[in-house]
Amino acid sequence: MFETTNCNLSSLAPYQQALTIDDLAHFFRRTGFGDNHNNLQQHLGKNASQLAAEKIQEAISKPLLPEPEWAFWDNTFYPDDNGALKREHYNDFSTTYLNQLISNDLRDRLSFFWFNHFVTEYREYNCPSYLYQYFKTLQTHSLGNFKTFVHEIGLSPAMLVYLNGLQSGKGRPNENYARELYELFTLGEGNGYTEADIQETARALTGYTDRQEGCGAIVFNENSFDTGTKTIFEQTGNWNYDDVIDILFAQKGELIAGFICGKLYEFFVNPTQIPEITNALANTMVSANFELAPVLEQLFASAHFYDPEARGVIIKSHYDIFLGFIRETGFAYDDLTLNDGANICRIIGQDFFNPVDVAGWQRDRKWIGPSTLLGRWKMLEFYLNDRFAADEEQFRTFVVDLMGGYSNNDPDLISRTITDSLLPKGFHSEEDYGITSDIFKSIIQPQYFESGAWNLTWMEVPSQVFMLLQHLIKQPEFQLK
Repeated sequence: MFETTNCNLSSLAPYQQALTIDDLAHFFRRTGFGDNHNNLQQHLGKNASQLAAEKIQEAISKPLLPEPEWAFWDNTFYPDDNGALKREHYNDFSTTYLNQLISNDLRDRLSFFWFNHFVTEYREYNCPSYLYQYFKTLQTHSLGNFKTFVHEIGLSPAMLVYLNGLQSGKGRPNENYARELYELFTLGEGNGYTEADIQETARALTGYTDRQEGCGAIVFNENSFDTGTKTIFEQTGNWNYDDVIDILFAQKGELIAGFICGKLYEFFVNPTQIPEITNALANTMVSANFELAPVLEQLFASAHFYDPEARGVIIKSHYDIFLGFIRETGFAYDDLTLNDGANICRIIGQDFFNPVDVAGWQRDRKWIGPSTLLGRWKMLEFYLNDRFAADEEQFRTFVVDLMGGYSNNDPDLISRTITDSLLPKGFHSEEDYGITSDIFKSIIQPQYFESGAWNLTWMEVPSQVFMLLQHLIKQPEFQLK
């Protein structure tokens, strides 16, 4: 299950075959959080290029999250209530964003990716207004121009506080943001920069030190800016913040494109890169002047993306496990459901808006351990128990939709179809399929299957589906996408 070799031999040429349900399930697991059978069927008849262009344009056109009334509040707006109102705003925003994520669009799948790339930790700045402004930046630029994105994220108040730009002035430059700008955000560790470049860049980034009130706007103060000459990537001048970004992209553009396309590849295709593929994507990025949309459109339309070797090779994050299961079953949920799941994700290591450190969650194998695996099982068990108690008939609806109606009464085929809808590559052995079939049939007397009397209208069907799902969520193959 944890093999790291990438055996995907397909190219970035367009995928020419008509998209099947399995193809569509793969696409939506990677570009969103999966989808249920009825929604997937709406895209049958499209080819890969059409679907990629459609979803990218939809992401570009989608409105940003509505601006809350507290979007630019500083601490003067908050009462002396030990932070209760701040916590309320934080929780409200978390719920709003969870609903955005589960809506299954590419824009917020990407904002989810970017907040683990341009990392900040909410616990370090504790300002709902900064959180909103930070996420507005992520949403605005998630599929836009990467150079503009880098420029804007570095000036967001959350980042200025988190990586100490607020304390970086003339004669006392702080190197934290300069280091992470190169090491984590654009070039990769040790790739194309020196310690001297970091030190000189830190001087050029000074000056953003004025804040009249906690959680208030952070503005440039020319008196705290280092006006001396700096040498960055062998370019010498009285460089400032804007100059740093211009020099970085002018001098290191190919390295930037290679690093970013590699991270996008690992997130959307396979944890192990194939240099020929990531280099080709990087060439597209440079040719497009660092626009992200052409890169992702090329990738999502490609034979490489749809290759069988690209499926079932990424370990789901905790949120993939939770939100994906809701999407793929189509079962009901509400804000309380989402918040309960988010709380369990936090407990087992994926705290919304609080990656573990500046390098972010390391993904893939890091998601799996004895405690986290148990937590993932329990999270979905709680959800299934709650949904079954609320409305068991939705479990029948799930299987009837998968089977295209009530007519099929083959329990082995039905249990296999349910299994294959939730596992990206199904099971590897017929023995495993046999176990699932036995579980599905366990509460019905065998003679009713043998005679053909049993069918999907029977009152026991919701319980049969419930028991099968309880089994599937604990299988190794379910942890993959």
